[in-house]
Amino acid sequence: MNITEYQQIATVQYCFPDNNSSCRKEVQTGTGNIFLFTLLSCISVCTVCLNLLVIISISHFKQLHSPTNLLVLSLAVADLLVGLIVMPVKIMELIDNCWYFGEIACTIVLVINSLSLSTSLCSMVFIAVDRYIAVNDPLIYSTKITVCKTSLIIILGWSFSLLYVIIYLHFNDSLLQSQIGSRCLGECILFVIHLWVIIDLVVFFIAPCCTILVLYSFIFNVARFQAKAVRAVLNSTSSKHGDNVSNSSEIKAAKTLGIVVCVYLACWIPFYLSSLSSDNISTLSLVWTMLGWLAYMNSSVNPLIYAIFYPWFKASTKYIVTCKIFESSSSRYNLFREHF
Repeated sequence: MNITEYQQIATVQYCFPDNNSSCRKEVQTGTGNIFLFTLLSCISVCTVCLNLLVIISISHFKQLHSPTNLLVLSLAVADLLVGLIVMPVKIMELIDNCWYFGEIACTIVLVINSLSLSTSLCSMVFIAVDRYIAVNDPLIYSTKITVCKTSLIIILGWSFSLLYVIIYLHFNDSLLQSQIGSRCLGECILFVIHLWVIIDLVVFFIAPCCTILVLYSFIFNVARFQAKAVRAVLNSTSSKHGDNVSNSSEIKAAKTLGIVVCVYLACWIPFYLSSLSSDNISTLSLVWTMLGWLAYMNSSVNPLIYAIFYPWFKASTKYIVTCKIFESSSSRYNLFREHF
């Protein structure tokens, strides 16, 4: 053995040095990596804070307890899981590619990762259906869609998503020949065969996204028709004018949530396209990692969209930041007073 080979062996690091089955540790150092880790950490913190603002706003202020906002709340909870758990774990994997928390924690993280994706998409499907009914049948919307019914639908959506993920993780070894776990101690990875990618692509991406796009195409066609009707009746009675204004707000909400859907598709389509390029994909691959972070960024962007287009979010954020929500009557504040 020459000196160079001996030095290479001597400098090899392991995740668990005292265990012969330990994985090798690949520590990422350098100014560029430090900047990257700092940037990703800031994104994770911002994702948590922004989605917490959405969750606190909708939960605290009674004026926001509407069926549509409950669906937005469900979406924000899924995004919060991404920022609070998924992003920090991915940052740790980038630093030294070691997993120190055991197989159970590895499985839990993989469940949360998949659950946050599937529930986000379920929430967007429900939002599209909600907006379609609100725009297409505004007069009977309040009787068809209630807070109780929406809460039940959200629970069913989360339950179905969790069941879907658990079935996959439980039967993947025997049915799909995928593997979750590790080739050595200190590794938490997911290998996915091409067949499972196609199944997941159809069940939890193509079918829901097609449903969303079809519903929003109907919504915007109705919106164009009703915009013409609104202009035609501007000089009618005040009661009719009030109905038109109310319906106009429904259309505005549909457009805003349509932007959320478009951003979601822009973030996730590259990820799914890349997943079709290989028969056996590891979650540690560089391309998968980069496109995965692009997809995770969607959880950071959604609250920013609310901040730009929703006046109530700006008003509620001001009350939260200034700690006025701790006042006894804060839950009954009028968040729309200054804007309408």
